[in-house]
Amino acid sequence: MAKRGLKICLIVSTLFLIIISIVTLTLILTIFKPKDPTIRANFAQFNFLSANITMNMTLGMVITIVNPNYAGFKYQNSISYINYHDTIVGNVPIESQLVPARSEINVTTSADLMVGKLLQNPQFWKDMVHNRMIINFTSTTELPGKAILLKYIKLKAITYCSCDISVNITSNGADSNCKSRIKLFYFGS
Repeated sequence: MAKRGLKICLIVSTLFLIIISIVTLTLILTIFKPKDPTIRANFAQFNFLSANITMNMTLGMVITIVNPNYAGFKYQNSISYINYHDTIVGNVPIESQLVPARSEINVTTSADLMVGKLLQNPQFWKDMVHNRMIINFTSTTELPGKAILLKYIKLKAITYCSCDISVNITSNGADSNCKSRIKLFYFGS
């Protein structure tokens, strides 16, 4: 009798472990699969044609981060670089913050532009004439941090973001189109 009870216990335990493994794997591959965040950069209004423009200029901005994941993301201090024709003409300091799971946050910061470097670029005046006073920039950001799932599971992660920014000098407006992706490191890579 004892052997029969032991066999039934082992079979039930094995089936239970198989079912738990299948459910866990299904959840990891569907619901908990990392999704790329959505990032938008919004610049404050500034009169680019005013006489107050200096060689170094600071523009206020708000970065909106939308996290569609079931894990929160705590990133470290970072710097985003603003490029004009492969020349760094500005930077944006980004302070560390927690982006909670399935939520949206606004990060207030400022873009520090080196107008002198921009004016020295030989492409600047050509672009001003050919693009009807619209200047196109690119921005790249790397946010290292940790993905936090259920408050206990912490995985090393990095979010990469690249933005195309168009500044219209005449209308004093700026538009951005950002693409981002997240990379998780499961085994301390």
